[in-house]
Amino acid sequence: MPQMPMQIYLDYSATTPTRPEAIAAMQVALSDQWGNPSSLHAWGQRAAIVVERARVQVGRLLNAPPEAIVFTAGGTEADNLAIMGVVRQYATPQHVIISSVEHSAIAEPVRWLEQLGWQVTRLPVDQQGRVNPLELRAALQANTVLVSIIYGQSEVGTLQPIQALGAIARAHGALFHTDAVQVAGRLPLDMQQLPVDLLSLSSHKLYGPQGAGALYVRPDVTLLPLIGGGGQEAKLRSGTQAVPAIAGFGVAAELAAQEMAIETPRLIQLRDYLFEQLAAVPELAPTGDRWHRLPHHTSFYLQHADGEVLNGKTLVRHMNLAGIGISAGSACHSGKLSPSPILQAMGYSDRIAKAGVRLTLGKQTTEADIDWTVMVLKQLLARLAPEPSLSRLSY
Repeated sequence: MPQMPMQIYLDYSATTPTRPEAIAAMQVALSDQWGNPSSLHAWGQRAAIVVERARVQVGRLLNAPPEAIVFTAGGTEADNLAIMGVVRQYATPQHVIISSVEHSAIAEPVRWLEQLGWQVTRLPVDQQGRVNPLELRAALQANTVLVSIIYGQSEVGTLQPIQALGAIARAHGALFHTDAVQVAGRLPLDMQQLPVDLLSLSSHKLYGPQGAGALYVRPDVTLLPLIGGGGQEAKLRSGTQAVPAIAGFGVAAELAAQEMAIETPRLIQLRDYLFEQLAAVPELAPTGDRWHRLPHHTSFYLQHADGEVLNGKTLVRHMNLAGIGISAGSACHSGKLSPSPILQAMGYSDRIAKAGVRLTLGKQTTEADIDWTVMVLKQLLARLAPEPSLSRLSY
């Protein structure tokens, strides 16, 4: 019997550990580059150089010019700036389109817009969580000003056909935004090729620090700011920049771009190995699209879940007691027991929508970690859901 590891972290879609190189850059910024980047003296200019270097580094991750990068406090703010920065330019309500599987950082602002009289179309998805581009084409109207479709769904791992969706929106004349928080650093993003006008990033999803993010803004796109003040970030995000966090973000982005060619295939191999190991477990059924999928992401639902005693949240707690960190669906919803709107949008019942779990992999994940996790999962599920299932659903 192998010795149990102290900890196995399999929740990399929620956050990633800050890599040592990013921490080192942050320490230098805190100790030697602590000036206000807006100040003209030497102390300020040292800090300004740090911010502009990070802007170049993040831009290179996207093959985008540095002036197209607007630093924010995270992915949620970037999403909000994209949505509200577009719609606030209109004196009267218009029409926006999103998918039915958006992160709450998009879904909530759009819900506010509805209350203000904006017309909103939420595109349906299939049972794998994919939007049909033909549905977008049919939904476009003369007054459609913005389309926002998440690139990689954090809860079920599905990748959307962003190239096709963006091309349809662009041909219609509507701006196209995508939340690429889960994709950046894991799959190539080339803003010279993608038909995308606005794209959101988050530092702590790619081994940078929490508290930093960015919005890519295509150079000829106009936005209005959410925050008034000193006019930092090309007047789109007022407030003194968080120099240490931005420094760490830049280093993490640069290293992610360098390592992607090796790390992404390794994650895909581990992801597929985990799927294979769990395919024969009758208590688990996979969710999301198997082939159009984030490289580090697996997700399932509990077939014997009863909604109260056995659900995604209880499994997370039991796994945590065994020293393994997983998530019950989206991290932003894991603190409360309510049906996942993502699984509901994919056609699952409320019972099943409370029974989703995800296991997401990262730089520190090994095949031995997966073997141990599978063994623990099987033992827990045998104890929590002893009745065998007559139907086994696998990819």
